[in-house]
Amino acid sequence: MTNNILIENQYKRTSLFEKENVNYLVRILKRFNTVPKINNINIITSTSEPTIFKIVPNKSIIIGSSFLNKPILALVYLRYGIEWQLWYKALNAEKKDTILCDIAALEVIRIFYNLLPKDDKEKLENLDYLLINLIKNDTYLNTESSLINEELQSFHGLKNSNTELKESWKPIVENLAKPTEYMLMSGGDLRLNIDEIHLLNKYGCRPFPRPDAFTFASSTASSVSNFAFDKTDKVRSILIRNSLKKGFQNTTIEFSELLKNNLRHIFKLNEECEIIFSPSGTDSSLQIAAITQIISDKEITHILVASDETGSGVAAALKGCHFENTTALNYPIKKDTKIEGFRDVDLIQIPFRDQNGALKSSNQLDQEVFDAVITTKNQGRHIVLHTMDQSKLGYQSPSDEFIKKLNTLEDLSIQIIVDGSQLRLDPKDIQNYLNKGYIVTITGSKFFTGPPYCGALILPKSVNKLIQSVKNTLPKGLTQYYNRSDWPTSWFCSNELSDGYNYGSYMRWNAAVVEMDRYYKTPILYRNMGIEMFCNFVDDSIKEATFLQPIYGDETKTKSYSSKEFGIRNIRTIFPFFIFKNNEVLSVDKVKKLYTLLNSDLSDQFEGSSLEIIRLAAQKCHIGQAVNVKYTTEIESAILRISLGARVISESWVNRDISLFFRNIELQMSQITITIKKIELILNNPELLD
Repeated sequence: MTNNILIENQYKRTSLFEKENVNYLVRILKRFNTVPKINNINIITSTSEPTIFKIVPNKSIIIGSSFLNKPILALVYLRYGIEWQLWYKALNAEKKDTILCDIAALEVIRIFYNLLPKDDKEKLENLDYLLINLIKNDTYLNTESSLINEELQSFHGLKNSNTELKESWKPIVENLAKPTEYMLMSGGDLRLNIDEIHLLNKYGCRPFPRPDAFTFASSTASSVSNFAFDKTDKVRSILIRNSLKKGFQNTTIEFSELLKNNLRHIFKLNEECEIIFSPSGTDSSLQIAAITQIISDKEITHILVASDETGSGVAAALKGCHFENTTALNYPIKKDTKIEGFRDVDLIQIPFRDQNGALKSSNQLDQEVFDAVITTKNQGRHIVLHTMDQSKLGYQSPSDEFIKKLNTLEDLSIQIIVDGSQLRLDPKDIQNYLNKGYIVTITGSKFFTGPPYCGALILPKSVNKLIQSVKNTLPKGLTQYYNRSDWPTSWFCSNELSDGYNYGSYMRWNAAVVEMDRYYKTPILYRNMGIEMFCNFVDDSIKEATFLQPIYGDETKTKSYSSKEFGIRNIRTIFPFFIFKNNEVLSVDKVKKLYTLLNSDLSDQFEGSSLEIIRLAAQKCHIGQAVNVKYTTEIESAILRISLGARVISESWVNRDISLFFRNIELQMSQITITIKKIELILNNPELLD
């Protein structure tokens, strides 16, 4: 055909590229980071056949120029075409079985359509196109329907040798025929669902890259990076290919074990340490409650340190109760009711702050914990002590001195859990805890900025051996929470759990492991210097802003030099602060509103202002979400947080050039300045907070 050119080589001054349409096209093309990338597949536009859509297997996708006048339509069709090519490449020798490509691509595009913003869906409402009609009618491809079958075949012209899916293909389609961004928000919690306007979840982030936002929200959650998203998208392609070749079950088990082995390698862990993935940090607490129950016949008391700075559902989980109304496996349950099979336990909560909202001293916390341990010991109960190594506001408790004192007690039945969910720890810290026999909880979604909801337990060799030796089974109600595949294959206790695989959890962990790997590829000298450089700047910037008041002391710089060896747990990397207007601290509601405004484009509120103000208002700044903290005994308020995330370092080292590394960190420091300026802009326009 004539007049066919690669899409990226087309930019003639047609109506398509008139000024008012260019900005719209740019916005749509930015969403191409949610479209898989396939080597050697060209996207070609045809002007001679403007209404054509044709898939040339293993070679190209031809799309008529008329589609480009409807960018959303073009995006949907190209997403279908690329997905079809991805599955076709995976078929290898079975190239005649293209019905798999038709079904998988249609299922993916149906989900993709549902994830489009509301405005984009509205542009497709009145269009009469095959794919759009199938999606809008919520039509699943019925393999017995020759009409639909033939229509989809017309895109590629290949005759299907089969008219229905092979039995071995069904779990592959069910688990992997989903857009990567959908997988990153599945198998976790309803709070991962995104709204249809801004495509943000409850944590203010997206399951696909959001490069237009400044991101310093690692104490809460972050949108996945372009780098990690692309790597995870590539993994989906590999999993599809391997599943068709080796079988779905074998491929999935291999993938899960590979992720665990990668974690062991990153943190230099002993192979006899077991890792259990969980959909969330709260699920990790439920796993701890279950493990404790099967290895101890004694009455159990959980002592929860920092109870006011852990997840809201942790207390319920430790008591063996449902902590939401839906489980990660999508079972409806009733929050706060007992999970079947759990026996009653005691729970002692020790918050960081007293009744007046004042932060307790380290000595005071140590004493409270010690008193709770002694009381429980005297009752002859088994103690599960949950310690905190970096809370959501950056605190640790109890102290190392407390642990030394604890070790002097005799006849103590105790298991220590380290809440390292922020993962602001170096490998040596995790190794140290495991060598002492402690269980460590981690997530890949805080410091390391993986997608929200990827939790894990790391169990030391001693606990692993103990669990392997018991013949008790996990509480029956956990079949609603976990699959057998989530737990170590060598454990008898998990044999009665559900069949199936939580691919959402796996894919989130894959993205997190990618971030960990590139973080540790930064040489340790530059990494640690970059951490201090950035954190010192954030500390100074908050203290210099007259409308902000940090809630931490002056330990930021002194902690850096209090130990012979620098470590990330020795320096403050989370910076919480109160916000003031006219010398009065903001109310809880206004802090939460400011957090949302900060993460939004406000340029339409500043029409007629200077270009500088409009640009500042437009910039989306994502920082740690509000945490309720009393300002005084009488005044309720909340704090926001600016946090160091691993990407500050790893994305600065992208060029492997020392001078550029520090320049790149300085660029991110300038983003901190802009973030604080935007807070001031919002405060200076108080009507925004009403």
